[in-house]
Amino acid sequence: MKTQHLTESRLDPNHAVVDEICAAGEPWVKQVKKGQTFRIIDLEGNQAVDTLFFNTNHALERYSATDTIRRQNRLYLTTGSKLFSNFGNVMLTITADTCGRHDTLGGACAAESNTVRYSLEKYPMHSCRDNFLHALAHDPLCEQLGMGKRDLPGNINFFMNVPVTEAGKLAFVDGISASGKYVEMRAEMDAMVLISNCPQLNNPCNAYNPTPIRLLIWD
Repeated sequence: MKTQHLTESRLDPNHAVVDEICAAGEPWVKQVKKGQTFRIIDLEGNQAVDTLFFNTNHALERYSATDTIRRQNRLYLTTGSKLFSNFGNVMLTITADTCGRHDTLGGACAAESNTVRYSLEKYPMHSCRDNFLHALAHDPLCEQLGMGKRDLPGNINFFMNVPVTEAGKLAFVDGISASGKYVEMRAEMDAMVLISNCPQLNNPCNAYNPTPIRLLIWD
C-alpha cells in the first residue's frame, strides 16, 4: 500500500459558491467549471461516496478507472492523484485530502451485486446504480447531455477502503475515514459531477448506517 499523503486545504467554506448537503442514500449532480475547486466532506465517517465525472461539453468523455490506474501505476487515490478520462485527458487533480485513501476498483452497489454478495432477498434494496440511473433520467443537466445507462463507467468510491488481497480479490473492510474528513480536487476541464451517496445497508464498513455528506465548490 502506498503511504498516505494527507494534505489540508486553506480554502474557507464561507467563501464557497456552492455549499450543499446530500442526504444519506441520495444522488447529487452539479457542474464544476475548469479552475474551480470541489470538496466532498464525510460528515459522520466511513460513508462511501460513489462518484463519476463527465466532460460537460462532450459527454462521451468521462472518468476512466483504467486510465487513472494505468497512467499513475497506483490503485488508490490521494493528494496529487490525477483523474484521467477515457480520452486520456486529466479531468481533475486531487489537491487536498485528509482521509488519504480512496477506492478505484469496488464499483457501485447494484441489485445484482447485492444478491451475489449478500442474499437473493436483497435484490429489491436501493443501490448506487439506482441512484445513478435516476439522476440520468431526471436531472436536467443529464437530460441536456442526452445521457442514459450506457454512459455509466466504473466509478470512484471516495472514503471507501477496498484492499486487494494477495489472491487478487477485493476485500470490503472497515473504512479509514472519520467525521469531518474530506477530499478536494481542482477541475482541469468543465466537468459534471454525478454522485450516489451510497445507500448500502448490508456492509459493516459504514456500521449499516448511511450518512449525509457536504459538498462545496469554490471559484
